[in-house]
Amino acid sequence: MLNILIVEDEENLGSTLEDYLKSLGHQCVWAKTGAEASAMFHDKNPNLILMDIGLPDTNGIKLAKEFRNIRKDFVLLFLSALNDPETKVEALEIGAEDYITKPFALKELILRLDRILKTQTSMETLPEEIVHGKLKIWFRRYEVMDADGTLVSLSQKECAILELLYKKHNEAITREEIIEKIWGEDKFPSNRTVDNYIVKLRKWCESDSSHVLEIQSIRSIGYKLIINH
Repeated sequence: MLNILIVEDEENLGSTLEDYLKSLGHQCVWAKTGAEASAMFHDKNPNLILMDIGLPDTNGIKLAKEFRNIRKDFVLLFLSALNDPETKVEALEIGAEDYITKPFALKELILRLDRILKTQTSMETLPEEIVHGKLKIWFRRYEVMDADGTLVSLSQKECAILELLYKKHNEAITREEIIEKIWGEDKFPSNRTVDNYIVKLRKWCESDSSHVLEIQSIRSIGYKLIINH
């Protein structure tokens, strides 16, 4: 069960989302303005936010940044009528899991939520904080710390890929398995998409010059996370 905050000023869509998500057993509150969303964010501590961008009293991206500065342990999805590449990039850069353009099918949204729920359930089996050398991981907070002590926010997919590599450390994972487990059947990215996600994770690992964690490329296959004790 997810604790969801819907930030949406369209009456029909907001009402439909609230009713439907509640019918699936999720806890759900609905805010129609940025001010309402801020109050509910502090009161309800949601672990998932569905955020519109064009709100009557603020911009959804600006509001999401404010929320991120307060807490990082929530999944963020943007639902917007703005089909602008620069806006999408800005949204994803603040750690949004996805950017879904309106209109969209409820089935599409539910598939994405199911994938998030499976990832969160899986992460609960890992320790709250994991330390290797100067590197730290907090899977449930979607954060890592590099060797310089800088906190780095991860998107849900970045965190899920790291979790998969970590749980199967010292074992080669194919790109196909990563796609199947992280993206599922709702969307099939290319191998290049997987490679792009690995770049950020590898950069984090390489910040510790002792190479306590290494993400190795396995030619024509995929990747392997090596833990050097």
